[in-house]
Amino acid sequence: MSIFIIAEIGINHNGDLNIAKKLIKIAKETGCDAIKFQKRTIDKVYTKEFLDSPRESPWGNTQRNQKEGLEFGLIEYQEIDRYCIESGIDWFASAWDLESQYFLRQFNCKYNKIASAMLLYQPLLKEVACEGRHTFISTGMSELKDIEQAVAIFRAADCPFELMHCVSTYPMEDEDANLNRIKTLRETFQCDVGYSGHEAGLSVSYAAAALGITSLERHITLDRAMYGSDQAASLEPNGLRMLVGAVRKIEQAMGDGAIAMMPKEVSISKKLRAHYLI
Repeated sequence: MSIFIIAEIGINHNGDLNIAKKLIKIAKETGCDAIKFQKRTIDKVYTKEFLDSPRESPWGNTQRNQKEGLEFGLIEYQEIDRYCIESGIDWFASAWDLESQYFLRQFNCKYNKIASAMLLYQPLLKEVACEGRHTFISTGMSELKDIEQAVAIFRAADCPFELMHCVSTYPMEDEDANLNRIKTLRETFQCDVGYSGHEAGLSVSYAAAALGITSLERHITLDRAMYGSDQAASLEPNGLRMLVGAVRKIEQAMGDGAIAMMPKEVSISKKLRAHYLI
């Protein structure tokens, strides 16, 4: 089975639908399988005190200005849905509150996503699980018991899912990757396991691909120098192109593990062993 590659736009569109479309086009052209966004109901996710606090951004001088500037609404998502259908690529989003999950239902996406930050919010997990769509569950910032509770919810609802190993630092240092956790998750929960990476480069994602992951998610951007907290841990177009190409080669290179002479080796064997095999 081919690794399902997810290009996470998240909020790297900076509230600009044209930037979102450019990123969707790049993801499609580079061979990604799906696009992912993030959806928040600002007044549900953040307190009034926080939203009223100061923060300088391209949209104003408060946290509310910044958060609202980054958030797409119905009109934008309708156009994203139309554009992705036209482009022939799936999209979905991680909801950060119940209202956002209800909002996303109208688009009938094939997939759902539980962000690491939302793993402990059981009401949201139950709402997502009841939809029965294949769900990617990120496991950053989590203890074993947290993951056990999430898995129990999805299994009780008979909702298909896979876990995603994730380290929630932005960008993640390579020495913090703990890729062996992929094997631990797979053995512990007897399920498919993917990798959601926040590192700056590509080597850790390549290593994850060689460990038998079923999905790979990386943030993408037009330019890492753009405004935004996720940009530094994102891949620019050339990096995304390199990632997808290399992952597909790694998949081919892994093989089936069988110990036997390959047909392509037969003639070479006869030549190189001719002096002692009669």
